[in-house]
Amino acid sequence: MSAFETIRIGPDPCIAVEHGGCGELVVLLHGIGGNRRNWRDTMPALAERFHVAAWDARGWGDSDDYDGPLSFEAMSGDLVRVLDHFDAAKAHIVGLSMGGKLAMHFVRLHPERVASLTLCDASRRRRAADPQRLAEFVRSRQQPLLEGKEPRDIAGPVARSLVSPSAQPGALEQLIDSMERLHKVMYLKAIELLAYAPDPAGLDEVDVPALVIVGADDTLTPIADAEDLAGTIPGARLAVIPNAGHLSNIEQPEAFNHALLTFLEGVPAIHSQT
Repeated sequence: MSAFETIRIGPDPCIAVEHGGCGELVVLLHGIGGNRRNWRDTMPALAERFHVAAWDARGWGDSDDYDGPLSFEAMSGDLVRVLDHFDAAKAHIVGLSMGGKLAMHFVRLHPERVASLTLCDASRRRRAADPQRLAEFVRSRQQPLLEGKEPRDIAGPVARSLVSPSAQPGALEQLIDSMERLHKVMYLKAIELLAYAPDPAGLDEVDVPALVIVGADDTLTPIADAEDLAGTIPGARLAVIPNAGHLSNIEQPEAFNHALLTFLEGVPAIHSQT
């Protein structure tokens, strides 16, 4: 197993990144309830062939909080800083859930920096198009926290709604742990971002190898959403992970890692891409 180092990449807000291995850069982007620790079962497998980096997005984990609204544009700028720090002209971008939505925006904003795109348990569409339904969704998610509860108070129920009953032992506990570590103010901002940010555009023009991964038991972004994504991105492959819900990378890491590595090993070398 490769040794991993955690660094902080500035300027403000500083971004915490754990990395190791050598070769082409693979960047792992966590979901709304996660942090870089969610990739602990994936990083060693990737580091055998790649330089792998998992971040804490701005306002998550050990990265800095900041004032102002959250946007995919600002987060994409942070991702550019990460690539620049490692002198990577391009990287393989792997995004889970909210991280997948960020990856969809990033490939539109910075297509020249993407060697391949992997979208895990993600959807290109918001949960509802109707403004009243969106407002109710935001209210229902934010209200417990606005009324005084902390992330640790909601972690258990939310995690149980996302993880498959057939997930491997320890997966639920790992998700609960990551949700308990959430920065409350940032989580509130992220709920609004996912509800109100425009759906990512230009996916039908993506010109890099792409993989869509989904847990067979994912009820939040189900197989139909994954099929929609794979059908929209030219040439995209679809991999369904059995006995996994919305966190397929921690629920069935061996199957997830196999699907991801098989895909990445088939992507043309970055130096041969134009």
